Amino acid sequence: MELELIKRSILEIRGKKVMLDMDLATIYEVETRVLKQAVRRNLDRFPDDFMFELTIEEMNNLVSQIVIPTLNHFGGAKPFAFTEQGVAMLSSVLKSKKAIQMNIAIMRAFVLMRQFALTYQELSEQLKDLENKHNHKFDDIEQVLKYLIQKDKKQNHQFERKQVGYKK
Repeated sequence: MELELIKRSILEIRGKKVMLDMDLATIYEVETRVLKQAVRRNLDRFPDDFMFELTIEEMNNLVSQIVIPTLNHFGGAKPFAFTEQGVAMLSSVLKSKKAIQMNIAIMRAFVLMRQFALTYQELSEQLKDLENKHNHKFDDIEQVLKYLIQKDKKQNHQFERKQVGYKK
């Protein structure tokens, strides 16, 4: 159940798989403000590729996609989005047993998501290959049919011609 909750909390924002501060706070069983305070005290540990603050537009997108019910859900503050590396860094900032345990579970969820994405990509490529093979076969069949139609037209044209020679 824990893994499912974590997998549902992983979103894609700016082309990156991330988790929002409020979801991480729930998982780590701390208040969001406590998590944010710990991060702000250690900002040097969170470069842009580890964590970023959502824009108003991104917050509105989350509401429109029904990821969150309303903008009020954020409590007036712009949420932080943590990448996989940012989540790993959080455990060193929060330093609780629960944070470490949950961090391990979150890392496993990210790995599962990455494996799923790779499997999906492989399947997609295999389907494209099959489609291309079938398209080539259908192209060959189409060429044969066109040839037969042209041949049939020539034969019909020969029968329709006025015959030359002796008439009986």
